[in-house]
Amino acid sequence: MSRPRIVFMGTPEFAVASLAACLDIGEVVAVVTQPDKPKGRGNALSAPPVKVLALERGVPVLQPPKLRTPPFSEELRKLAPDVCVVTAYGKILPKDLLEVPRRGCVNVHASLLPRFRGAAPIQWALAHGDAETGVSLMCMDEGLDTGPVLAMKRLPIAPEDTSATLHDKLSQLGGSILRESLPAYLSGALKPVPQPTEGVVLAPIIQKEDGLLDFTRPAVELERRLRAFTPWPGAFTGLNGARLKVHRTKVGTGQGAPGTVLAASPGGIEVACGEGSLLLLEVQPEGRRVMNAHEFLAGHKLAPGSQPFSAPVEAKG
Repeated sequence: MSRPRIVFMGTPEFAVASLAACLDIGEVVAVVTQPDKPKGRGNALSAPPVKVLALERGVPVLQPPKLRTPPFSEELRKLAPDVCVVTAYGKILPKDLLEVPRRGCVNVHASLLPRFRGAAPIQWALAHGDAETGVSLMCMDEGLDTGPVLAMKRLPIAPEDTSATLHDKLSQLGGSILRESLPAYLSGALKPVPQPTEGVVLAPIIQKEDGLLDFTRPAVELERRLRAFTPWPGAFTGLNGARLKVHRTKVGTGQGAPGTVLAASPGGIEVACGEGSLLLLEVQPEGRRVMNAHEFLAGHKLAPGSQPFSAPVEAKG
């Protein structure tokens, strides 16, 4: 059997392992990725990670600013792909493009579908406290991650995992699922199975305010949110209207009005949370260094029993 002609569509670091797998599986006739973007203090144009690998391997790179006008499907049709493999491309594919490849478009999605359809499945799996996550390989349709599934690979979520560590694990798992399942799909040996109608959960794009810690919630939920939103937008709270970054947390038990300082130790500040829980916080005033708990409390004239922590002013900024 001749090597399949593959068009790969992807943009960020997460998609690099998937592209590497496609380069092993077939002939990648083109890589489609987002346009270069300004980055850093000098705003110099930076190439997407997928483009970097494609150029290293001598694969033509296409960076259309839009897929609909003019129809990118016309350019794609000239490549005569057998399949289009999509991993974190960053845009919705229109129907005319989905219909171009002989075997359609398949997508590597970082969740166990139908749970966590959408833009941020890694973060929301952590925030929801799931015990496991994984990747799904699915045939794409016009819906938001609604297409029938070809294969899944599962991954336990470790107690110390953040969205950054899960990102790297699931990226590699994406490459693995393609190597195992894409050839079988292209040969006709692997058939897609419709997603169940039960268990659908959406994973909307992360907003900056998602990192705000609401101390009326149980401490275990807040600890998960810190790990979910590391590295971005991070976890934060407020003191006298100012934003405080929260770098580390530890869950404990304690009684007090939510946001109340219960105690301080070299390990951090104990703050009361909902349902009789507490969170041990290591905080950093915005733009300053991480501070020892005693130093922080003394500097702000706070004492156990005070209730200083609340939403910062303009938390949604």
